[in-house]
Amino acid sequence: MDLLNHIKAHGDLGHLPNGLHAVVPPNVNLGLHPGVIFSLRNRNSNVNVNQHNRLHPYYLIYMGNNGKVLIDHTRIKSLLDLVRGNCKGVNRPIPSVCQLFNAKTDDGRDMKPYSDLLGQAIRSMVEIKEEKDIDSLFSGVHTTALVDTIKGLDDFELISFLVILEEEQ
Repeated sequence: MDLLNHIKAHGDLGHLPNGLHAVVPPNVNLGLHPGVIFSLRNRNSNVNVNQHNRLHPYYLIYMGNNGKVLIDHTRIKSLLDLVRGNCKGVNRPIPSVCQLFNAKTDDGRDMKPYSDLLGQAIRSMVEIKEEKDIDSLFSGVHTTALVDTIKGLDDFELISFLVILEEEQ
C-alpha cells in the first residue's frame, strides 16, 4: 500500500536508475542491525529461486556486515516490515550517516565491502535453492533439481540497496 501511495504522489518508479541507495542508522530495538538490504532483479524471469519468492523476479536479502544472512530472500514480509518500520517518514538524507558512508567509501569510489556482501547474498540464495532441490528429490512430489538454475552474480542486477551504518562514537 505504501508503494501504491508513493506512485500516486510521485509517479512511476520506472524512470529511476538502478543502484540507488540510502543510508540509515541502526535501530536494534526494532531489529535493524548494521548491514545492508539488497533489492535485486533476476534477469531470467523463468527462474524463481526455490519457488518461494512472492516478489519474483525481485529479491530482497538482508546481510550483516560480517557476511551472515540476517533475513533471507524467502522471508519477504519480515524484510518489508523491517524496512517500513524503520524508514517510513524519513524523506531526507540523514547527514551524519551519509557523511560517514561517503568517508568509508571514498565518496562511492570504493564499494568493495558492499560488492563482497552482494556476492555473499547471491551465493546464499543459490545455496538455499540447491538445498531445496535436494530435498525435492526425496519428497515424492515434483522435483526442482536441475530445473531453472541460477549460477550467481550474473543472473541478477542490483536495483537498490539500503545501508544500515552505525555512527562511530
